Order: sequence, then C-alpha cells, then structure tokens
Amino acid sequence: YRLNYIDGIQLYNELLCHMNKLNNFTFNIQTLVYRRNNNINLSSNEDIQRSFIGKEIYKQINSYININSSIESKCHIYSLPYQFEYLLEINNSFPGGIFHTVRYLVVIDIIPFEHNFFQIISHDIPFIEILRIRNDQPQKYKKYSSTELITCHHLKLLDLVLAHDDYAEQFLSKKITYLPHLFNPYIKCESLIMITNIFTIDTTYFNFSRVKDLYLDKSFFSEKSHPYFPML
Repeated sequence: YRLNYIDGIQLYNELLCHMNKLNNFTFNIQTLVYRRNNNINLSSNEDIQRSFIGKEIYKQINSYININSSIESKCHIYSLPYQFEYLLEINNSFPGGIFHTVRYLVVIDIIPFEHNFFQIISHDIPFIEILRIRNDQPQKYKKYSSTELITCHHLKLLDLVLAHDDYAEQFLSKKITYLPHLFNPYIKCESLIMITNIFTIDTTYFNFSRVKDLYLDKSFFSEKSHPYFPML
C-alpha cells in the first residue's frame, strides 16, 4: 500500500528526469491511500501544489484531495488545460475549473451532493454525455428557485442505481434540472415510483420524453408508467 500521494517531486525524480527530450507532459493521476493507522502523515493539498514549483516541464497544474472515509483518501493531480474525456470519482472537494473535453463523469461521496454542486458541474463540465452518481446520502437543502435551474444539454446516459432517491428527483424533474437529450437513464424502481408519486404526476414534469432505453434495477411492469416513456 502507498504511504503518501504521488506528487511533482516523485514524478520528476522517478520518471521525468530520465526523459531529457520531453517537451510537454500531459497527465491525469489519482492516488489512493489507505490510512491503516493514525501515524501516516499525508501531504496536504498545499504540499502537493508546492511540489510542482520550479520544474518548467509541469507548466500549469491543479490538484485536490478527497477524504472518502476514515481510512481512505485520494489525491487527484492533473495538467492544465485538462485534455481528457473522462473524470472519475470526484466529490464535494472538486475545485471546479474548465473541463470542456470531459464526456464521462463519475461523482461519489459519503456526504450529500447539494444543488450547488451540480450547478458547478453543469457550468464547468458542460459537455458530459455520461454521468454516474454514487451517493446514498439524502440531500439536506431541497428548496430551489426558478433561477437555479440546471441544464445539461448533452447528457445522454444518467446512472442513478447507486444513488439516493433525492438524486432521481434532482435530475429527472424538469423544474430542477433540464435534460433535453436524456436517452438512457439507469434508475431504481423505488426511485421512479417515488418521484412520480406512483405515476400520478403529470408526465410533462419529467425528463422522459426522449428516453429510448430505460434500465431498472429489477423487473417492473405498470400500465400507468407507459405514458411517461413515449419513445420506448
């Protein structure tokens, strides 16, 4: 197991110093550390960022640290501008920025994702096509104004199977989030029944009009559900 995060000093000493002809280094590195005892002294985010200073090869970088549990933490370091199509396992520590190349995003945390977190996501990662949410904690703040509407113009696949019901309401209710091109939602049956109030709420309230492939976590059939998915 690793005892600390990968940083700029380690990258340079173990890899880059052996590449004398390298002119540009584009990277996206996540380090997972299991803190099996309290004696492990992990670098802070400030330590990580300082470790890249003084080496011209790095140019501009960013970093942040995720504390996922009492025994697990992760550090994400990456070059700027970000040039990768995927961004995996970010949480509420995500600092934002410009991520226009990202098409695949996974968000995971042990504390709730609130509305403002998804506002940052929609603004800073505007071209995501696949979003997977991993969070079983209910949201604490669920009062939204019409000016806080989130729009994800390019989102096609939304995976909520490992998410609390609140995130189904967050993303599938048009009054909270608008998903004009959602084709493929993955959702729990219980979440679907809850947000539609057993399929009694007006179908136009939801982002279902263009769904072509619906994945449910278990077999389910109801005649009342058919009007909600006209393209199935």
